[in-house]
Amino acid sequence: MKVGIAVMRLLLAASVVAAVAATALDVLSRGPLNPFNFFGYFTMQSNIFLAAVLAVAGVHGIRGSEPPPWLGLVRGLAVTYIVIVGIVYATLLAPFGAAGGVQSPWANFVLHVVTPILATLDWLLIGDRDHLPMSRLLLVMIYPAVWLAVVLIRGATDGWVPYPFLDPVNGYGLIAVVCLGVCAAILLVGWLVFRASRSRLVKL
Repeated sequence: MKVGIAVMRLLLAASVVAAVAATALDVLSRGPLNPFNFFGYFTMQSNIFLAAVLAVAGVHGIRGSEPPPWLGLVRGLAVTYIVIVGIVYATLLAPFGAAGGVQSPWANFVLHVVTPILATLDWLLIGDRDHLPMSRLLLVMIYPAVWLAVVLIRGATDGWVPYPFLDPVNGYGLIAVVCLGVCAAILLVGWLVFRASRSRLVKL
């Protein structure tokens, strides 16, 4: 069973890589690709982060070796971020026809829907990690805070923003409200992810 789960994680990681590559090719077919813009999306960064973590977990599973002690925490962070990707897409992007930087329909579906769902199921069902202490919960806020700061600086300087709800033309009051809501969602999802690390249906 361990090998089967490892293979599934590697396949999910590979599907993310394929979706990111397809998106890059799609962008290149329309014009030059600006790497700072392309990889500036939270969707892209979170999916790539998750793919890397799943690849590490998958390789250790295939080899039957003991994973590094930090992998459980890092996986928990990656799952938190990818769940946020799915929630933001479903609530703030898809209803308004925004693709979140992914124009290819199948790649968009993989990065915004498939990956969040499968990563969540993997975390909830497969018990191959240690319990995550709530004392480390605030770690989930470090990366989003840095990402948001960079995006706001870019929006105010060169005018590039990854998502419509972060566009300065809408006013910083609205941006502040949205950011506070997203931060609250990250903390809540992080708490649920950390809490879920204490229970699992399939123990390995």
